[in-house]
Amino acid sequence: MAVYTEVAPAEAGDLIHSLGLGELHAMQGCAGGIENTNYFVSTDRGEYVLTLFERLSFEQLPFYLALMKHLAGKGIPVPDPAQDAEGTYLHTLKGKPATVVNKLAGRSALAPGGAHCAAVGAMLARMHLAGRDYPLAQPNLRGLDWWNATVPVVLPYVDPPQAALLQSELAYQNHVAASSAYAALPRGAIHADLFRDNVLFASGAETDASSPVLGGFFDFYFAGIDSWLFDIAVCLNDWCIDLSTGIADPERTSRMLQAYGAVRPLTTAERALLPAMARAGALRFWISRLWDLYLPREASMLQPHDPTHFERVLRQRVQAPLVLGGADH
Repeated sequence: MAVYTEVAPAEAGDLIHSLGLGELHAMQGCAGGIENTNYFVSTDRGEYVLTLFERLSFEQLPFYLALMKHLAGKGIPVPDPAQDAEGTYLHTLKGKPATVVNKLAGRSALAPGGAHCAAVGAMLARMHLAGRDYPLAQPNLRGLDWWNATVPVVLPYVDPPQAALLQSELAYQNHVAASSAYAALPRGAIHADLFRDNVLFASGAETDASSPVLGGFFDFYFAGIDSWLFDIAVCLNDWCIDLSTGIADPERTSRMLQAYGAVRPLTTAERALLPAMARAGALRFWISRLWDLYLPREASMLQPHDPTHFERVLRQRVQAPLVLGGADH
C-alpha cells in the first residue's frame, strides 16, 4: 500500500458519498505495500479503505472484487467492496480503477506464536472450501509463467551464485509443474500473498495469546486460481519461520498444518509436493522482490522489501526440505 496517485479529499469525498458511505471526515495515505495506491478514509458512518489500482486493469479486477464479495457472503472475514445504487463496486478515480472496502478491525501479529498460526491455518482452509463454487476464473498472475518471464529480466542485477540458484530452482519448478502429482493437486481461488501483515487479529490478541481471535484476511489483489497447496506454502514461509535466518519453526509449522488439516485434510499429492511448493513460494517472492528493487516505479510513499530475505528462505527450503510428519492428520 504505497501512494502513487495523489487524490484530493474532495475527489475521494465524491466517490464515498456516491456509495452511500456518508460524508468524508479524514483521509490518510498508507505507507505499507508496493502495488496499489491506498488511503484510509473516515466518514460519519465508519472507517474504509480507498484503493486505486496501478497495475491491475478494469478487465482483471472483477475477479478480485467479486471473490471478496463471494467469501464475505460465506462468512469469511474479508473486506467487502461497497456498491453504488446500480450494484457496481468497481469505479473510476483519477482515470484509474478504484474501489472502497470496509476497514477490518484489529492489528497484525508480526511476531506470531503457535496459536496465531493455528488460527490462520484453520481460516485458510475455510476460505479454500468457501471458494470452491466461485464461478470466475483467472490464473495466478505471479505464477510459473511470470517466473519464467521475469527471471531473465532480473538476472543481470544479481551475482553469479544468486543467478545460479535462480536458474536451477526455476528449472526444478518447471519440472515439478510437468509432473502427474502436480496435475493432481486440488485447485481453486487462493489468496497467494497471505503474509503476517495481511491478517488482522482482534484488539489485544496481536501478542502471543493462547486463543487469539482472527479478525480477517485482506489485500486479495494477488489472488488467482492455483493450487491450494501453494497458498499453504506461502503462509508457512512467512508465519512459520525465523525471519532473521529463514529457518522453519517446527512448532508453528505443525500448528498451522494441523489446524488446516482439521478443516480440510491434505491429499496424497499435496503431502508429496509440500516440500517443492515451499520452495516455489520462496522463489516467487524472491523474484518479485528483485524485480521491485531493481525495476521500481515512482511513488510518493514506498518501502521496498529486501529480496535477500527470500533468498535465505529458499536456500533453507532446499537444504532442509519441509517434513510433514503427521501434521495434517
